Formats: sequence, structure tokens, C-alpha cells
Amino acid sequence: MSSSKKFLTLKTCDGMEFVLDEAIDVRSQTIKNMVENDCVSNVIPLPNVDSKTMTKVIEYWKKHSEEDVSKDMLIEFNKAFVKVHHSILHALILAGNFLNDKEILDIICQEVADSIKGKTPEEIRKEIDIKNDFTLEEEEEIRKENVWALE
Repeated sequence: MSSSKKFLTLKTCDGMEFVLDEAIDVRSQTIKNMVENDCVSNVIPLPNVDSKTMTKVIEYWKKHSEEDVSKDMLIEFNKAFVKVHHSILHALILAGNFLNDKEILDIICQEVADSIKGKTPEEIRKEIDIKNDFTLEEEEEIRKENVWALE
């Protein structure tokens, strides 16, 4: 008796391979398109995603693919999922974009937006470790050009 489940192997940019049920993989529109168009071999390369980030993405996909999970449980899972260092959120945004997974992109981008809402540019730079490479004159010119945004 043969199994009706199909499995796909995803290979990250750092060489790690993940074997997953195709039903989970196709949460990614990129992978879904490859499967539907028979563009995949035994291994699907993910040149823009490292294994640490893919592990988090798979954690998300598996939780959101469970049949017996309530909406409240998913809300709590999502809250905990996005409470990570900004560098991990950045990697997840890049992975979500490459994988074309709107759902994961939406929750992560919302977390980033919420984390910087109401903060000054200086506070945002500190929050996400961005070095201010503008001179005082350049920054003043930008403020003048975009005064509407600072009201």
C-alpha cells in the first residue's frame, strides 16, 4: 500500500535539508508554483534562506497546519513567535518575501511596525541597531523636505 502523502526536500543556503509534507510546503507560494509547474527536482534550493530562519518558518507552518488548533491558540502562538530579536525578525521578513508567504510576512511586518510606532528616528535606530550615517546638515535637509511626516 502506497502512502498518499508527498514529501519535498528544501535545501537552505547553508546546506541544511528539511524534508516536509508537501501540504505544509505549499504554504509558500514560491514552492507551490514550483510544484504546480513541475519545476522541482528532488531538492528545492532556497538560496536566500538559512537553516536557522527556515527552522522558524517551518515551526510556523506546522503550527498553522495543525487541524485541531483553535484560533485562540494560534493568536497566542503568533504573539510568542514574533517576540524575538530584531535581527531574527529581519531574516524572517526576507525569508517570507522570498518564499512568498503573505501570512507570515503580515504578522512579522505588523510586529516591526508596532515596535517602532510613536518612536523618534533616534529611538528607532537604537531599537534596530541602525547607525545614523547622515551629517547634521543632511538630516536637517531631509526634515525640511518631509516636514509633513513629522507633524
